[in-house]
Amino acid sequence: MTESINRQIVLASRPTGAPIADNFRLENTAKPQPKQGELLLRSVYLSLDPYMRGRMNDAKSYADPVALDEVMVGGTVCQVETSLHSDFQAGEWVLAYSGWQDYAISNGEGLIKLGANPPFPSYALGVMGMPGFTAYMGLLDIGQPKPGDTLVVAAATGAVGSMVGQIGKLKGCHVIGIAGGAEKCQYAKEVLGFDECIDHKATDFSQQLDAACSKGIDIYFENVGGKVFDAVLPLLNTGARIPLCGLISQYNATALPDGPDRLSLLMGQLLIKRIKMQGFIIFDDYAHRYDEFAHDMTQWLSDGKIHYREHLVQGLENAPQAFIGLLDGKNFGKLVIQTNQAI
Repeated sequence: MTESINRQIVLASRPTGAPIADNFRLENTAKPQPKQGELLLRSVYLSLDPYMRGRMNDAKSYADPVALDEVMVGGTVCQVETSLHSDFQAGEWVLAYSGWQDYAISNGEGLIKLGANPPFPSYALGVMGMPGFTAYMGLLDIGQPKPGDTLVVAAATGAVGSMVGQIGKLKGCHVIGIAGGAEKCQYAKEVLGFDECIDHKATDFSQQLDAACSKGIDIYFENVGGKVFDAVLPLLNTGARIPLCGLISQYNATALPDGPDRLSLLMGQLLIKRIKMQGFIIFDDYAHRYDEFAHDMTQWLSDGKIHYREHLVQGLENAPQAFIGLLDGKNFGKLVIQTNQAI
């Protein structure tokens, strides 16, 4: 970046199936200037998350799609470079939603202050931000874990799944993770403290999951879908709870999967076993409970009860390729782009 240019990554075209580099375009625009009552935000960290794939489609959802030629959306940790706003000082850190760009103008609405010198600013995008909050509320409010419950977590080493499993252990659950590859499974067990972790790439994945869940599954934290859910469904116990967070395996799909219609099978299992399956959008549904989450997570981190891994990529220009890799499971931990150095 230069002091007079604002780099922006915009949506150049809508993807069909998996996104490609040509769906994005890097543009250089003039650095914006704040007016009275405004502040200039300088992005330092950008969060990349699976939900962004849905925002690239021109389809009705819980949030409007990104318009063509507009800046890609995303949570950011920024520093205030210039303040003409009485409530903010130059140099302080804030959590914002300024997207894939170096600079943005804000009137202060929606910003969350992080202080003058937060020890780990990027944590506000992960363990102390949307992913951690999602894991906390989805598991505790919808999953309702009890000591001795068997909890199965898909994408077990990802930003959300890694938190779900660790919180589950703190609540006395027997935790089984599902991840892609031996290295991730080893990390889930040896670092995160999961009781078991199954590699979904294994040819006998379903059989391994069945063997690991000898008492069935009481809670399944769903953020993958596809073949993983197919393997989980017959193992669900009566009264099981399914917090529905995401379906990353389906985000690039252009049609329904091949094979017979299994909707009646799913509905039958929900009915017969009295299973609760509930989708949620974290800040729409639980924003009023953020302080509760922040209190508990801060304490757990301070006590060393939660381990957090960040996958840091340098350079705003590398965001498109990193995002494409995210949808293919190539990240290891919470994916964050360091867009600029701190002031």
